[in-house]
Amino acid sequence: MHEIPEYEIFEIREPASHTIPFVYNSPHSGRIYPPDFIAQSRLQGMSIRRSEDHYVDELFGAAGALGAPLLVANFPRAYLDVNREPYELDPRMFDGLLPPYANVNSLRVAGGLGTIPRIVAENMEIYARRLPVQEALDRIEAVYKPYHAALRRLIARTHVQFGFGVLIDCHSMPGNIRVAGATSRPDFIIGDRYGTSASAELSRMAVSIFEEMGFAAIRNKPYAGGFITEHYGRPSRGLHALQIEVNRSIYVDEVTLERRADFPVVAGAITSFMQQMADYVAKFAGDTALAAE
Repeated sequence: MHEIPEYEIFEIREPASHTIPFVYNSPHSGRIYPPDFIAQSRLQGMSIRRSEDHYVDELFGAAGALGAPLLVANFPRAYLDVNREPYELDPRMFDGLLPPYANVNSLRVAGGLGTIPRIVAENMEIYARRLPVQEALDRIEAVYKPYHAALRRLIARTHVQFGFGVLIDCHSMPGNIRVAGATSRPDFIIGDRYGTSASAELSRMAVSIFEEMGFAAIRNKPYAGGFITEHYGRPSRGLHALQIEVNRSIYVDEVTLERRADFPVVAGAITSFMQQMADYVAKFAGDTALAAE
């Protein structure tokens, strides 16, 4: 049996009172690296941290003060990625046979970014040797399934309490991101799975709020949202899921991982965004596009 992390694998930062129909989720900002994982890895120091969404939990840290829960992963994305199907696994990584229900052919697996990732950024291989299949299955049982159970409970609670709900899935993207046809890099990308995970009105409002604050914001390209956005967004049932990607270069030094001097400014802008989104939803809560039957 693989050693299970002894720390709290995630935390739910609850508001004093859940007063707005939002759930915030930071699945990739975890930065507690299990010692046995580090021992397995050929990467050390900053290299293993290249796939973190650095400090995103802090950027969206005002969720509780605004009246919404924030679910935060403590485990790192390089260890296990909850923004994947539960069994997106690469058979080349493991000794032994994967279960027949494993999705071994997805594009994410092919790219080395399955549920148990093979690489971090820039194709840096994580492991020095193959892992036992049982280790992958143990991580999924001990980390993936409890995390999603907690997220489902938060979304269901919100839906019951308010009659609808909005999940904001919080991420960051590399500073060198480029968008085809665009002359400048985006500061924020709003993903709604091309209109399938949230109402178009909601995602357009998210883009316009950032634009009005002077940021470059676009929708869906190149990040339209991952498994979490796709899986939990059900606009026809009044459940909306948006993914937000923040350009890392505007708030962190991507080499040293030190917060930039502008970090509080960016965090403040995101807090303003969260408040404006809550105000928008409160104003249009009765709109059938948001609160579907």
